[in-house]
Amino acid sequence: MAVRKNQATLTAQEKRGFVNAVLALKANGGYDAFVTTHNSFITSDTDDGERTGHRSPSFLPWHRRFLLQFEQALQAIDPTVSLPYWDWTADQTSSSSLWGDDFLGGDGQSSDSQVTTGAFAFSGGNWTLNVSSDNRNFLRRALGAGVASLPSKDDVNSVLAISTYDAAPWNSASEGFRNNLEGWRGVNLHNRVHVWVGGDMLTGMSPNDPVFWLHHCFIDKLWAAWQSRHTDQSYQPTVSTTNVVALNDTMKPWNDTAPAAMLDHTRYYTYDTGF
Repeated sequence: MAVRKNQATLTAQEKRGFVNAVLALKANGGYDAFVTTHNSFITSDTDDGERTGHRSPSFLPWHRRFLLQFEQALQAIDPTVSLPYWDWTADQTSSSSLWGDDFLGGDGQSSDSQVTTGAFAFSGGNWTLNVSSDNRNFLRRALGAGVASLPSKDDVNSVLAISTYDAAPWNSASEGFRNNLEGWRGVNLHNRVHVWVGGDMLTGMSPNDPVFWLHHCFIDKLWAAWQSRHTDQSYQPTVSTTNVVALNDTMKPWNDTAPAAMLDHTRYYTYDTGF
């Protein structure tokens, strides 16, 4: 079973293994399919009116399923790879290890936000964006330009203390843990990190930046921490609700997985530490 580790503790070999598997998935055409899928579910509603991947209770199980599918695609290339997570409450600057040339590369240049260092720089020839919001084919970042600071441990703990998973109207106006974690209410966790990274992370095509996976892996870890703290609480809603994925409804695009199947992450992977 995969053990997901803090990126700050990865060995040089583990970093190379992750980067090489991501590049191989890009080269065989598999990576861009994940970008397209995420972009299709970034909006609050699908064509039939059902909210799925964002601004809805299914935000967390949908992304857990999405990350698991991506992790399995990497493991088909290299079975030793697992998704690392970025603890942005600890690694809060552009000089943090994940932005090193040996891992995700650094900030974008001031003129056009183009990333020019590391394996995901366009100039290296291995990372051309084929699914882009504005037809630019290079990866962009603007670290810290959109918002000055990343969330703190106190911010996270204030959200983990919220006992209710979600509540009507089941969208970006809802009270509850999910919406506070997603960032539409309160101290703004998930959304703020996307804005802090900037560039492609501001778009529906945010998986174009491999940091997307490390960010969402940490979001998933925080959900797991919430679950362990609130064992008497669980996913809501549990009964059929208009335009919302209920506990036992299947989630698009898979149509074979309900939120109920995603509640116990230890069936698939564990994390190296708690929060």
